[in-house]
Amino acid sequence: MGYVEVAARLLVATVFAVALAGKVGSGRAYRAFVDSLLQMRVVPVRAARPAAAASVAAEVAVVALLLVPLRWAAAGGFVVAAGLLTVFAVAIAISLRGGNRAPCRCFGVSATPLGRRHIVRNTVLVVIALAGLASAAGGSAVAVPGAVVAGGAGLVSGILVTAYDDIAALFQ
Repeated sequence: MGYVEVAARLLVATVFAVALAGKVGSGRAYRAFVDSLLQMRVVPVRAARPAAAASVAAEVAVVALLLVPLRWAAAGGFVVAAGLLTVFAVAIAISLRGGNRAPCRCFGVSATPLGRRHIVRNTVLVVIALAGLASAAGGSAVAVPGAVVAGGAGLVSGILVTAYDDIAALFQ
């Protein structure tokens, strides 16, 4: 497990864990997530609930796979994460092209409207997931102190990613 893999595992797992908690933390939060899919107008009305359930299931899989200390699990987690983030980025782009600025429900209830920065964020996360995948495939030994630093950097970065909209609002 290389340092890039360690940092990427914790960053991506943190982002998905916070997103998951924001969506399923309560029945109200989950309904708001389903409603956000309807507001984005990227899935038919009858597909909103199944799409939300599939999204949640995929997010659970990402977190679980990235927390298992096996290379094959990390590889699977990074692949699912990259695919899901790509779907999210495309859905946001389609919604924005349609003139829709529905609130971002990426990490739970929020009044922040969708914007290009959400596409950029997801694209950067796809690149990080792919870097983690490449590192997991390469497999190299790491020293414990370096792994702790890399893991800490990944964790802090993941927290910052999930708080980006709030941080950006402070400077506007």
